[in-house]
Amino acid sequence: MQAHASRQPRTLFLDTHDVARLIGILGLPACLRGLVDTLRADYLRWPEFDKEARIAAYTAQGTIELMPITDGTHYSFKCVNGHPGNGRYGLPTVMAMGALLDCDTGMIRLLSELTLSTALRTAAMSALAAQVLARRDSHSMALIGNGAQSDFQALAFACLLGVRDLRLYDVDRSASERLARNLASAELPGRALSVRICESTAQAVRGADIVTTVTAFQGQTRVLDDSLVEPGMHLNAVGGDCPGKTELDPDILRHADVFVEFPPQTRKEGEVQQMAADFPVAELWRVLAGDAPGRARADQVTLFDSVGFALEDYSALRFLQAQAQTRQVGTWVDVTPGQADPRDLYGWLQGELQGLAALAL
Repeated sequence: MQAHASRQPRTLFLDTHDVARLIGILGLPACLRGLVDTLRADYLRWPEFDKEARIAAYTAQGTIELMPITDGTHYSFKCVNGHPGNGRYGLPTVMAMGALLDCDTGMIRLLSELTLSTALRTAAMSALAAQVLARRDSHSMALIGNGAQSDFQALAFACLLGVRDLRLYDVDRSASERLARNLASAELPGRALSVRICESTAQAVRGADIVTTVTAFQGQTRVLDDSLVEPGMHLNAVGGDCPGKTELDPDILRHADVFVEFPPQTRKEGEVQQMAADFPVAELWRVLAGDAPGRARADQVTLFDSVGFALEDYSALRFLQAQAQTRQVGTWVDVTPGQADPRDLYGWLQGELQGLAALAL
């Protein structure tokens, strides 16, 4: 971690290499556990947060979103995109960055990449929900959609819920083959994963305890049909994240108990956008707090309609900041000038220009 004397507090900056280094230091299982613990702690403080649905700009090619939240002490935001066609440009479907600020001064304490971190926190959030919604004896999962997020979902459920039987399906078989190769080399606690590439959604889902859908198709489709859902399944719907994009047969929602992050956002962007405005949903934070039931019966079908919420990025940024400061990872940068007289910004600029001129001589 680089630092030098400054009149004003400096900002810690983490790029993708820094976050990868933190994961390497901690180990992926410990990193996922730490994120789940941070997420749970923040969700249990749900009433303390000033919450709003994300602000989105939609185009035919994809979405760019701003996701802000504050608890009155810290303010965070994430700027993130979702462009399924980005592969043709050599770019990821999802890219993100974010910041953590002090509310009392507005000082930017942390600037961070959130592309890798979003993949981690999304998987950790899925695992946190499954810990209270899936059957305790769950050991098998069907993973439908094998793009960039699928690795993290598979590893989170293996590390945190003990899933060891994984069935993969993607319309692009090469995506499943890539995922299987990555999982074969992953270091996991306990016995190794059994990974099978399937020829259809139906083959992957049959007999699975948990079904995760995480596809990138930009539109309404039926990745999972109601006829494939079996009693006792937990469904983890991750792919839907904007208006007009869904993965599930609406009959599934009618027959399942549906749990969501923030209803005003999920009703607009999640699977429940297919349903009437008064369609009943349960807020996950209430289940975590013990104020509402989660899974009540072994044969109950539960659905976590996950669209991603700003609180989860707040948690990820808090986790990254704490770990980076403890492990001395990252770079201290001057996002603010740090002039001796806070009112004399122009005087600071003159000093900088004079210094540059002297260096040019």
